[in-house]
Amino acid sequence: MADENERIHLDTDEARAGSTPGMTRYILAASLLLVIAIFAAILLS
Repeated sequence: MADENERIHLDTDEARAGSTPGMTRYILAASLLLVIAIFAAILLS
Protein backbone atom coordinates (compact mmCIF):
# COMPACT_ATOMS: atom_id res chain seq x y z
CA MET A 1 0.00 0.00 0.00
CA ALA A 2 1.30 3.46 -0.89
CA ASP A 3 2.39 5.89 1.78
CA GLU A 4 0.06 8.93 1.93
CA ASN A 5 2.98 11.32 2.50
CA GLU A 6 4.95 10.05 -0.48
CA ARG A 7 4.96 12.27 -3.60
CA ILE A 8 3.38 11.00 -6.77
CA HIS A 9 5.26 11.81 -9.97
CA LEU A 10 3.36 11.64 -13.25
CA ASP A 11 4.24 12.75 -16.75
CA THR A 12 2.13 15.51 -18.28
CA ASP A 13 0.27 13.11 -20.55
CA GLU A 14 -0.48 10.74 -17.68
CA ALA A 15 -1.73 13.55 -15.46
CA ARG A 16 -4.12 14.88 -18.12
CA ALA A 17 -5.36 11.40 -19.01
CA GLY A 18 -6.75 12.60 -22.32
CA SER A 19 -6.02 14.19 -25.62
CA THR A 20 -6.05 17.90 -26.38
CA PRO A 21 -7.40 18.33 -29.90
CA GLY A 22 -6.86 22.10 -30.00
CA MET A 23 -10.47 23.10 -30.62
CA THR A 24 -10.39 25.90 -28.04
CA ARG A 25 -9.09 28.54 -30.44
CA TYR A 26 -11.86 27.82 -32.94
CA ILE A 27 -14.57 27.94 -30.28
CA LEU A 28 -13.14 31.20 -28.93
CA ALA A 29 -13.03 32.77 -32.41
CA ALA A 30 -16.57 31.66 -33.26
CA SER A 31 -18.01 32.91 -29.98
CA LEU A 32 -16.18 36.24 -30.33
CA LEU A 33 -17.61 36.75 -33.81
CA LEU A 34 -21.06 35.81 -32.55
CA VAL A 35 -20.90 38.31 -29.69
CA ILE A 36 -19.72 41.07 -32.06
CA ALA A 37 -22.58 40.30 -34.45
CA ILE A 38 -25.13 40.38 -31.62
CA PHE A 39 -23.80 43.68 -30.27
CA ALA A 40 -23.82 45.16 -33.78
CA ALA A 41 -27.42 44.05 -34.31
CA ILE A 42 -28.45 45.60 -31.00
CA LEU A 43 -26.58 48.81 -31.73
CA LEU A 44 -27.99 49.22 -35.25
CA SER A 45 -31.59 48.40 -34.37
